[in-house]
Formats: sequence, structure tokens, C-alpha cells
Amino acid sequence: MTTPIQMSMPEMGGRRALGLSLMALVFSMYLPAGGLALAVFGLIIAIRDLRALHQKKQRTGMATSAVVISCISLVLGTFALAGQLYFSAEISAYGECSKGAGTVEARQDCSEQFKRAIEQKTGFPWPSDIPFPA
Repeated sequence: MTTPIQMSMPEMGGRRALGLSLMALVFSMYLPAGGLALAVFGLIIAIRDLRALHQKKQRTGMATSAVVISCISLVLGTFALAGQLYFSAEISAYGECSKGAGTVEARQDCSEQFKRAIEQKTGFPWPSDIPFPA
């Protein structure tokens, strides 16, 4: 019978922080507010464990990675949340339109209306060589 691998608490925290920061990265694209919250928690835990690991002269790779990924998640989540807030009226109008669309043509019309609303709000035409995500 073998004994389980013994890990110090800061090393486990580095893993926890890395897991939180990776979840924050995924959530930042789908649910930006949740991604931001996870990124903040991951960043706090990673910085705390980074200090503890540095004092004990242990490896800090996981905690450092967690800090970097959490910062990236914070930036992406902030931009995604700002975009959702800025285009909230257009997004809700598109959602209502697509609920009532029963045919493919009606859904395409909703997508075109959404595209025109985005173009009006930003003042820039959508490039013709880039497909509109809808």
C-alpha cells in the first residue's frame, strides 16, 4: 500500500488558484460577470499563495500561471461585460425578435436587423469579408 502524495497547503492553493483562473477564462466569454468574480477570487488566492510559496522557497509556477491567467480573464471579462452593457438594447431586441421567428428567413431578418442596429450604434459598417455572428 502506498501513501498519498503529501503537498503543502500553498502548493494546493496554487492548484486551486490555477483552477479558478482557468474557469474564469472560460466564464469570461459566456457569463462575463461570473468570469470577473472568479478571476478576482483566483487572483487573490494566487497572490496569497505566491507569497507563501516564495517565503518557503518552493516552486511558484502554478501560482504565477494563475496570476497571469486571472489577469487575462479580468481584461477579457471587462471587455465582454462592457460590450454587453453597451449593446444591451440591441441584444434584447434581437432576443425578442428571434423568439418570435419561426422560419429560417425570419431568423435571418432578425440577424440583419441586429447587424444594422450594431452598425448604427458604432457608426462603422460591418466588413463584408467577415461573417456576422448570429
